[in-house]
Amino acid sequence: MSLTREDMLNELELLPVWQSRQISQPAVIEKVTETVIASEPMPAQTIPVESPPVELGASQAELTPVELTTVEPDEAEPSLLVEQGRSARILQMDWPSLQAGVSACQACNLAQTRTQTVFGVGDPNADWLILGEAPGAEEDRQGEPFVGQAGKLLDNMLAAIQLKRGSNVYIANVLKCRPPENRDPHGEEVVQCDPFLKRQVELIKPKLIIALGKFAAQSLLASDATVTSMRGKLHDYHGVPVIVTYHPAYLLRNLPDKAKAWEDLCLARRTMAGLQSVEAPPSLF
Repeated sequence: MSLTREDMLNELELLPVWQSRQISQPAVIEKVTETVIASEPMPAQTIPVESPPVELGASQAELTPVELTTVEPDEAEPSLLVEQGRSARILQMDWPSLQAGVSACQACNLAQTRTQTVFGVGDPNADWLILGEAPGAEEDRQGEPFVGQAGKLLDNMLAAIQLKRGSNVYIANVLKCRPPENRDPHGEEVVQCDPFLKRQVELIKPKLIIALGKFAAQSLLASDATVTSMRGKLHDYHGVPVIVTYHPAYLLRNLPDKAKAWEDLCLARRTMAGLQSVEAPPSLF
């Protein structure tokens, strides 16, 4: 019986016959490439992949490591999208959640210097919303807006048009934290607080807003106009009428302008009377 070449090699224990590893290199590269593409995104980097061992006499090109670059990972979520997501969450909050959100806010540097946040005070279903600029030192200490001498003057201004703190009136500030040394708020601080203010207005549903002082008016109305130029006319904040007048702290230093503030309060009273008469059902008699 004749033996085949395979039988002879098997008898001499020379099987299996090994082929050169050089032919496997393309298959190895293809496999690694498939693995890299199929894997989870990783930070961009260059991964050296050594060639499989080769027999003596292989060319220098065959000894050069093969470099594979992974697919670029998705870029980090832009800060604008992060802020939009935060604003969307805030605009879905109810009143208790909004208060808790303000209290826990760490969105800007004011969180590091405040004693506490100043959410607001008064009737959460008020027709009148009084907005100031930012808490001062005493407000930061007590957690309530408009205390001290400026607060007393505001109470007197409200009393002059038959209103009082806590009764059909809500008082708040554009910023919920005190800027250090009572400096002017920075733009980024206003941006971070703006969703809280918008949600407050949506939940309170005031018929009229009185903006006290330049910063409150400019922030609310997205304007750089002066208080003088904004006085004496109706403005609009998301469908709510706005009247601009001087801040009580300013009036304490500039007594002659109290007469102008009284004119603004009279305009506010007339405006509210007109709003209420429009809502009132017509009389049948």
